Amino acid sequence: MKFKRMTICIALAFAPGAFAAEATLPDVEVTGVRIQPLPAYSNSALGGIDIVHPRTSTSDTAKLLDGQPGVSLYSGGGVSSLPVIHGMADDRVRVKVDGMDLISGCANHMNPALSYIDPANVGSVKVFAGITPVSIGGDSIGGTVQVDSQAPEFARPGQATLMNGQASGFFRSNGNVQGGSLSAAIASETLRLSYTGSTVRSDNYKAAHDFKAAGLAATGRAWLAGDVVGSSRYESENHALGFALRHENHLVELKLGLQNIPYQGFPNQRMDMTGNDSQQVNLRYTGQYQWGALEGRVYEEKTQHAMQFGDDKQFLYGTAPGMPMNTDGKNTGALVKADILLSEQDILRVGGEYQQYRLNDWWPASGTAGGMQPNTFWNINNGQRDRFDLFGEWETNWNPQWLSQLGVRSDTVKMNTGTVQGYNTGMMYAADVAAFNASNRNRTDHNWDLTALARYTPDDGKDFEFGYAQKTRSPNLYERYSWSTGGMAMRMINWFGDGNGYVGNLNLKPEVAHTLSATADWHDAQGQWGLKATPYYTRIQDYIDASACAVTTGSCLATNPTTGFLHLTLANQSARIYGLDVSGHMPLAKTGDYGSFTASGVLNYTNGKNRTTGDNLYNIMPLNAKLAVEQRLGNWTNTIEGLLVDAKRNVSQVRNEMRTGGYGLLNLRSSYEWKLVRLDAGIENVFNKFYNLPLGGAYTGQGMTMSATGVAWGTPVPGMGRSIYAGATLKF
Repeated sequence: MKFKRMTICIALAFAPGAFAAEATLPDVEVTGVRIQPLPAYSNSALGGIDIVHPRTSTSDTAKLLDGQPGVSLYSGGGVSSLPVIHGMADDRVRVKVDGMDLISGCANHMNPALSYIDPANVGSVKVFAGITPVSIGGDSIGGTVQVDSQAPEFARPGQATLMNGQASGFFRSNGNVQGGSLSAAIASETLRLSYTGSTVRSDNYKAAHDFKAAGLAATGRAWLAGDVVGSSRYESENHALGFALRHENHLVELKLGLQNIPYQGFPNQRMDMTGNDSQQVNLRYTGQYQWGALEGRVYEEKTQHAMQFGDDKQFLYGTAPGMPMNTDGKNTGALVKADILLSEQDILRVGGEYQQYRLNDWWPASGTAGGMQPNTFWNINNGQRDRFDLFGEWETNWNPQWLSQLGVRSDTVKMNTGTVQGYNTGMMYAADVAAFNASNRNRTDHNWDLTALARYTPDDGKDFEFGYAQKTRSPNLYERYSWSTGGMAMRMINWFGDGNGYVGNLNLKPEVAHTLSATADWHDAQGQWGLKATPYYTRIQDYIDASACAVTTGSCLATNPTTGFLHLTLANQSARIYGLDVSGHMPLAKTGDYGSFTASGVLNYTNGKNRTTGDNLYNIMPLNAKLAVEQRLGNWTNTIEGLLVDAKRNVSQVRNEMRTGGYGLLNLRSSYEWKLVRLDAGIENVFNKFYNLPLGGAYTGQGMTMSATGVAWGTPVPGMGRSIYAGATLKF
C-alpha cells in the first residue's frame, strides 16, 4: 500500500485505579476497544466486535451507524455519507470526532466530520437521539454522534514493555475496491507510542442493471456503460501517530492528524472533490479527584479543499476550462467540563466550550473568455463563526427506581464575513455584489437549550424514559452568506444533493426545536432478549427550509417550474417531525451441532411536514426495517440480513424531490477468528436487486453542470449492485 500522508495521534495519559481500567483494554478485545457504560439517555453504542465486520464492507465511517434505531444516511461520496437522526441531518446533528466539533468546509459539504476518521481507526461510536443532554449536545437540534479512536492501552504492572499491533487488507468486487490498514504500538506502564495508517481506492461502482438518466441518450451524453454510476470513484489515505502518558488519577491525550483525499466523486453533486487535506492537533486532559472528574480539551483543525469537474463530468465539456473552487477552513476549539459528586445520589455537570471557525471560499478565474474571468469569484471572504457555550446539568438518583436529569445550556454564536466580488463587474454580478457589500453582515445569536428527563426502573426487566428538550441551532456560513443569484454560481451551492441551486439569506434566524420523547425498554436481567420502542415528536420554530426566491432578477426567480432543477433560496418556516423507533433481539435456538442462533431487528418510521407551506420535508427516509439472524459456532459467526424499505411517496415539492420505489435486499456475512487471525467475507445485495437510494438525491454523475434547464432531472442515484468482499486481519 502507498502512504502519502501521515496522521499523528499522540495520547498522554495519567491514570491508576478505576481510571486506569478505562484507559487500559483487555488483551482479548478484538479491536482493542472497550465500551464504557452509557447514561440512561444514550440511544445506542457500538464498539469492539460490533464495528469490526463493517470495516471490511465499507470505507465510509458514517455507515458504521447503519441499522441503529432512528439513524439513516444521506448518500454522498464513497467516504462522505451524512448521518440522519430522526429526519434531521448535516449541521442539525452534532458530530464529535475524538471530542472535536469538526465543520464541513465546502459549499457542497463534501468533507463532513466523519470523513476525517477511517473506519480502521474507530474504537467506539455512540449515538444520542431524542433527549440529548446539554453536556453532550449544543448548536444542533437532531442529536449527537460521538466517534472516538481506540483508547490507549498500557503495560500491566510488572510487565516491562507491551508491544502489539495488527495489519489488515480487504477487497470488494463492486468498484474494484482495494485497501488496508496497519497499526502498531509500544507501551510501558505509563508511556505509550502508537501508529495507525489506512488507505483505500475505488473505481466507479455499478448498479444492478442498466439505467438511463433522463435526457442523456437524447443529448448524446450517456457515454458511461449503462450500469456504471458516474462520479462514484474515490481514494482516501489516513495515518495516525499516538503518544500516551499516565500517572495516578490523570490522563492526557495529544492527537495530531493529517489526511489526504486525492479525489472523490459525487454522483449527486455538480462538482467533484479534487483534493482534501486536513491537519489536526487535539490535546485532552482528564483527571479523577475526590470531588469528581475534570476534563479539558483544546484542538485545532485546518482543511484545504478543492473542487472541479471530475473525469466523468469533464468529459462532457471536452476542452472546456472547468470551474475550480477552493476553500480553506480553520477550526479552533476548547472545552472545560467537571463532573461534581454532590452526594451519593447527585452529580452536577458544569462546563464551557469555545469554538472559533474561519472560512475562505474562492473560485479562481477560468478560461480566457466568457463569464468566469478575469477576477477571482469570492463566495465567502473571511467568514467567521465563533461560538461560546456554558452549560449546567444536574442528575440525581432519587431511589433505585427513579432517576432524573435537568440541564440548561447557553450558546452565543457570532457570525460575520468580508466583502465579496464576482468573476467580473458585469450585470450578472454587479447588483448582488453591491447589495451584499453594502449590507450589515454582522450577526449575533443568543440561544438556549433546555432538557428535562426522567427514568423509571420498576424491576430488572423494564426501563421507562420520558422527557422534553428545547434545542437550538444557528445557521451555518453558507446558509447566511452565499450571495449570488446568478444561475451558474447558485448551482455550485448545494449541500442537499438535490441538483438545485441555492442562494443564502442574511436574515435567517436560529432554528428552535421542541422535542417530546419516550422510551420503553423490556429485557431480561441477563440481556439475552430485549425490546425497545421510542416514539418522538418534534416541532421546530424557524426551521430553515428551501423556498422559492422572492426576487425577479437574475436566475433566482419568484416562480419555479414543477419539474427540472430549480434556483431556490432559504427561509425560516415552521416544521414538525414525528416517528417511532423499534429495536429488539432474542435467542432462537442453541444446539451442540449448529451453535447458537439469535434474531435481531430494527424498524424506523419518520414523518416530516413543513407547517407553513404544508409541503413534505426533504429527504425523509421512508418506513424501513432491518432483520437479521446470527449463528455462532465455535470460531465462526455467520449472519443473514434482510433490509426492507418502503416506497418514498412523500417528497418535497418545493425542491422537485423525486420519488423512489420500495425494495428489499439480502446480505450475507461470515467471519472466522482463530488466535491472532480474523477472516471476514460476505455478499451485499445477494440477488443483485436494482433500487434507487431514498436519500441519494438527484443523479448528476455524468454532468449537466452547465445546464440551467435540468435536462437530467428525473433520475435518482441508483444503489449498488451485488458486491462480494473479503478481508483478513493479523494481530501481532
